[in-house]
Order: sequence, then structure tokens, then C-alpha cells
Amino acid sequence: MDAGALIRSVRSERGLTQAQLARRAETSQPQIGRIERGEISPGIDTVDRVLASMGKRLELRAEPLGHGNVSVEELRHDYATLDPGERIAQAAELSNALTSIAAAGR
Repeated sequence: MDAGALIRSVRSERGLTQAQLARRAETSQPQIGRIERGEISPGIDTVDRVLASMGKRLELRAEPLGHGNVSVEELRHDYATLDPGERIAQAAELSNALTSIAAAGR
């Protein structure tokens, strides 16, 4: 959800008009409208301030992607360019990483 949709959703949930929200957030109604329509992209501090004026707190977090950041084809291509020694080194590094992950899960 983008910032404008988030602000619009919370504002609607609270039963506020754009003008009421603008007064609470110490900004203008046209500015709230531009944010909600996605015409401008507010900074994190602005989103946090607007949400705080409605009793909400902005929370950001990073989540892992549902897939790797490199395609299988790219990995195959890169692997094919390695010499045997480099392939062994990468296999050992992968083995160490997987062992660490398995140990952390215990």
C-alpha cells in the first residue's frame, strides 16, 4: 500500500475529512489531497506526522522476497564461467552458510 492509500484508509477509518486531518497534521487540505491521490510522494517523516495526528504510528520493516534476488539462469551462467577451483570455493561457502542456517534453526 502506498503512502496516499494508507493515509486515506486511516482517515476514512477515523471518520475525518481531509480538512480536519490537515488541521490536526498542521498542513493544508490541498496537500492532504495531493498525497492521497498519489500526486506527490511524502517523506517518511511527513507520513509519520500525519498518521500520528490520527493516533497511529508508522512502522517500517524489511521482509524477505518470496524468491531469490538472482534468477536460476543467471546463477547457471555465472557458475559456468568459474574455473574448478572457484566452483569448489563457492560450494564450500554455500555449505558453510547452509550449516549456519540449520544450526540457527535448532
